[in-house]
Amino acid sequence: MSACVPTRTTQPTDSATPERLHQPHSPPPAPRRRFHLAGADVSASIAVFLIALPLSLGIALATGAPLQAGLVAAAVGGLVAGRFGGSALQVSGPAAGLTVVTADLIHRYGWRTTCAITVLAGLAQLGLGCLRVARTALAVSPAIVHGMLAGIGVTIAVAQLHIVLGGTPQSSVLANLLALPAQVAAGRPAALVVSALTLTLLLLWPRLPGRAGRLLRKVPAALVAVSGATAVASLTGLTLSRVELPSWSSHALAGLPEGPALGLVAAVLTITLVCSVQSLLGAVAVDKLVAARATSPDGAEPTDGTGSAAIGSASPTGSAATGSASPIGSTTATASPATAPSAPRVARSDLDRELLGQGAANIVSGALGGLPIAGVAVRSSANVRAGAVSRNSTMLHGVLVVVAALLMVPILELIPLASLAALVMAVGIQMVSLHHIRTVTRHREVLVYAVTTLGVVFLGVLQGVALGIAVAVATALHRLAHTRITHDEKEGVHHVRVRGQLTFLAVPRLSRALHLVPHGAPAVVELDGSFMDHAAYETLQDWQKTHTAHGGTVEFGGRRPGLRIAEPVIPHADEDADCRCGPWTPWRNHQCDLTSLAPTTTGDADRRRTDTATSTETATGPGTHAPAPAPTRTTGAENTPPECAGAKSADVPPDDTDDGRNRDTDRKETDRKEPDPPPTAHQLVRGISAFQRNTAPLVRDELERLAREGQRPSQLFLTCADSRLVTSMITSSGPGDLFVVRNVGNLVPLPGEDSGDDSVAAAIEYAVDVLQVRSITVCGHSGCGAMQALLSAEPGEAHTPLKRWLRHGLPSLERMADDGRPWARLAGRAAADAVEQLCLTNVVQQLDHLRAHASVDRALRAGALELHGMYFHVGEAQAYLLTEGKVFDHVRPVDVPA
Repeated sequence: MSACVPTRTTQPTDSATPERLHQPHSPPPAPRRRFHLAGADVSASIAVFLIALPLSLGIALATGAPLQAGLVAAAVGGLVAGRFGGSALQVSGPAAGLTVVTADLIHRYGWRTTCAITVLAGLAQLGLGCLRVARTALAVSPAIVHGMLAGIGVTIAVAQLHIVLGGTPQSSVLANLLALPAQVAAGRPAALVVSALTLTLLLLWPRLPGRAGRLLRKVPAALVAVSGATAVASLTGLTLSRVELPSWSSHALAGLPEGPALGLVAAVLTITLVCSVQSLLGAVAVDKLVAARATSPDGAEPTDGTGSAAIGSASPTGSAATGSASPIGSTTATASPATAPSAPRVARSDLDRELLGQGAANIVSGALGGLPIAGVAVRSSANVRAGAVSRNSTMLHGVLVVVAALLMVPILELIPLASLAALVMAVGIQMVSLHHIRTVTRHREVLVYAVTTLGVVFLGVLQGVALGIAVAVATALHRLAHTRITHDEKEGVHHVRVRGQLTFLAVPRLSRALHLVPHGAPAVVELDGSFMDHAAYETLQDWQKTHTAHGGTVEFGGRRPGLRIAEPVIPHADEDADCRCGPWTPWRNHQCDLTSLAPTTTGDADRRRTDTATSTETATGPGTHAPAPAPTRTTGAENTPPECAGAKSADVPPDDTDDGRNRDTDRKETDRKEPDPPPTAHQLVRGISAFQRNTAPLVRDELERLAREGQRPSQLFLTCADSRLVTSMITSSGPGDLFVVRNVGNLVPLPGEDSGDDSVAAAIEYAVDVLQVRSITVCGHSGCGAMQALLSAEPGEAHTPLKRWLRHGLPSLERMADDGRPWARLAGRAAADAVEQLCLTNVVQQLDHLRAHASVDRALRAGALELHGMYFHVGEAQAYLLTEGKVFDHVRPVDVPA
C-alpha cells in the first residue's frame, strides 16, 4: 500500500457530488442530515395554528380587508418567513400592530394598491437586510415603541367596540368616539351577548383552577372563546353578521399602485418601519424566551396579544438583556452533566437574515393579496412554550393554515363577526401595557410615551412616531443642558450643590454661585451628575486655586468621586486623608497606597491608609465618565505630594478607571513620616459612610422594591468564603439575584445525621422548596486554602473545628485518587498542580452531594432545577463552566447574548 493512500476509508455517498477534502487539524465535516420532523415541532405547530386562525380572521376584519387576506398572510408568514427568516422559532403573520396602518391605506388607496404597497415595503426590507442595518432598529427608544403600540391598541379597541355592539366603525378615532353614544343607544342584544361571551371565555379560560384546569388550559383561550361563541350563536339561532369567505377564484391580488407618489412613499416607509421594528424586537424577545425555557418548564407567558410582549421583553436599551438572571445557567449551552434534560439548543437569531425573511414574506403576501406581515408575540411565545425545537414548527403551522383555508370554509363561515371583533378588541386593550407605563415612569419618559400614543391615535402611526422621536431628542437635550445650582450656608460652611450635567451652558450660573462663598471660608461643592465638560472643569479648578490661595478650604463630594481638581497637601496624622479609590482600579484591600511618603523599608512596604470611597459591590464601572472632584481638603500650601492609588490628577483625562499602572512608585520621595494606619473600626465606619454617601442614593429605589416584594432569586450560588471571590462581580448580578451560601472549600455535606452539619442543607432546602430557585451553581476557585489543607493533612492531627469541617472534602480526595474515574479538567490545558486538580474534582464531587439532598432530587426529577459547576481562576480573572465530559470550558464574551 502506498504511503499516500489514506488508511481510513471515507463514507460512501448517495450523491454524485465529489466530497469536500477535509483539511488536517480542523473539525471533521458535519454529516449530512436527513429531514426529520420532531414530535415537539408537530405539537407546537398545532398549538400555534389554533391561535393564528381566529386572530388572522379578526385582524383582517379590523383592517377592512378581505377575510382571506388574513389567512394568506398567516400561511405566507409561516412558510416564507419561517423558512428564510433569521429567528428559528419566531412566528410571523398579520399583526395587530399593523391594523391601523393597513386600515388607513385601504381606506385611502383601495385593497389592490395596499397589496402593492406591501410588496414595495418587502423590497425595502430586503434592501435594509442587504445593508446589514438590522440592529439599528433596536436603537429606537422603548418609550416610543411602547407608545406607538399603545396608540395602535387604543385605535383598535375603539374601532372594534362598534362591531362588538353590532354596528360599523368610522374612519378615525375621533369619529368613532363621537358615534359611540348612538351605537350604544341602538341596542343590538344578539351581538352584545356573543361579544360578552367571547370576552368572558377569554378572561376566565387561562384561570381555570386545579389539575383539570391545567389540562384544559393547553387549548388556546382565543380558540375556545371564538368556538364557544360560535356554538352558542349557531345553537340558539341568533341573527348575526358572520364570516363570509368568497371563492378563492375571485380573490383580489396586488395591482399597480395608484395615487400620489409622495403619499405612496410615506405609506411604504410606514409599513417598513412598523414591520421591521416589531419583527426585530420580537426576534430578540424570542431568544430570551428560548434561553429561559431551560429554567422555566412552562415557558414564559406573553404579556399581551400583540408584538408588545416581544418589545417589552427586548428593550432596545438592553434593560431586559441585563435582567436579574446572571450569565451562569442562562442558556442550555452551558448546562453541566448535572443539568436535567432540556430541549435541543436553538441558535440565536440572525437579525439581518430575519429582516430579509420578513421582506421576502411581505413580497409574497402582497403579491398574493395578503396583509402585511410581521413577527407576532402571541404565536411566537406559544411556539416556544409548546416546546418547538426548529423552524419546522413555524412552517408546519403555515401548512395547516393553507389546509384550513381550503377545506374548512363552511366551518369558518359560522363564526360571528362580533366574536372576532371582541377578540381583536381584547388584543388592542392589552397593547396598552401597565408594565410599560411603569417602566417609562421609572425612567422619566412619560412625556415621550404620552406624546407618541396621542400622536398615533389622532394623527397616524408615522406622524405619532415622528413626534415621539422629536420629544425624545428634546428631552435628552433638556437633561443635558438643564442644571440646578444652589448655594446655602450651614454652621459657617458654605454648600454649593450642582444637580444635573455640568456643561458650558451652566458655567455662568456656576460662577455666580461659587463667588457667593466669602474668601477664607470653608466650602463644600457637591456634584451630583455623570458628565462635566472642559469649560466647567476649568471654572471649578480656577476657583479652587483662588479660594485656597486666600486661606479657604474646599471639599468636593457627590455621587461620582475619583478625580482631584488640584494637588492637595498630605494631612497630618490626626487629619482625615480623603483620597479616593476608583471602582476596579488597582487597589490593595481597596485602600490608598501612601508608601512612597516614607523611606522604603521592608517593614513599611505594605502599610496603607484606608479610604473606601466607593462601594465595590455596586460600582457603576467604567462605562460612564463623571469628572466629579473627589472630596479633598486643600489649603494654600504649595506642596505637591504623591497621589493616592486610584485618584486622578488634574492633567489626567476625567475617568473613573485607572490605566492599570501604579504611579506611586515613580513619585518623588519625601521625608514626611507616614501616618499610622487607622483602626479596623474606623475603616468599617469609613466604608459605611462612603456607601451612604455615594451608593445608597443609587440603589435605594431598587432596595425599596425588594423590601416591599420580598426576595425572589433565580439561583442558589454556593461558593468558597475566600475574600477574593466577589460573587456579584463575577456574575454581574445585583441585589435580589443570587441566594449565596459561602463556606470554607465550597463544600456540600451529605444529608443525614452523620454529617454533623445542617446549615448548608438548611440553606439548600430553603432555596429549593421556599424560594424555588431554578438553578444551583457550585463554584470553586484557584488557590483554595481548603484544598491545600486537604492535600497536606497528616493522620493523627488534632480534630479542630476546621479539620472536622474539611472531612466533607475527603470524598473529593478519594475521587481524584480513583484511577477508574476520568479526571475533571480544564479545556485547552492540564491542571497546573495537584491543588488545582483537587479544586476541579471537588466541584464535580459536591454536585454529586447536592443530588443526594431530597429537595434537590425532587426538583431535578420534576425538571424545575438545574445544577451547574463553575471554576474561577483568580489570577486569570477567568470563569470556567462545567460541560459534558467533566470539562471546564472558558466563558468568553462572545458566549454572552447581546
